Amino acid sequence: MANFKPDLAWLKARPVCFLGFGFGSGLAPFAPGTFGTLPALPIAFILHLIGISGWWLAAFCAILFVWGIRICSQTERELGIHDYGGIVWDEIVAMMTVLAFVPFKWTWWLAAFLVFRFFDAVKPWPIKWLDARLHGGLGIMLDDIVAAVFTVWALKIGAWLI
Repeated sequence: MANFKPDLAWLKARPVCFLGFGFGSGLAPFAPGTFGTLPALPIAFILHLIGISGWWLAAFCAILFVWGIRICSQTERELGIHDYGGIVWDEIVAMMTVLAFVPFKWTWWLAAFLVFRFFDAVKPWPIKWLDARLHGGLGIMLDDIVAAVFTVWALKIGAWLI
């Protein structure tokens, strides 16, 4: 199954995989992690508008993280491919977690997006270590949450320095 390429029809037949692929954003032909992070922005925006932000959003993301372990495990199992790049539920949850801890301003959200993508792509220690050693849904989810923590720290330190 190494040459298997999921498509929208495949996702529509598998609702959990549709979530795992970030509502289809993980099907992007290049940079699926970057495209897969994008749905977090309108979701967090809408949640913020209805009053779910800050620690409430972080708590909601904790629930999505736990669900994400199962979503990513099942998506990986359905694909038959370990840690497939199109599985992006982890990026969505991690990005929303970052947005819970930054001001509700477009400049902060843009910075959050760029810094998160940097940490998720470069994978400094311990992110790379976790990515290499933990497998399945927990492994898929955990390295991105650690990248989210690094992102929040970097943004807070950057704001403090400026």
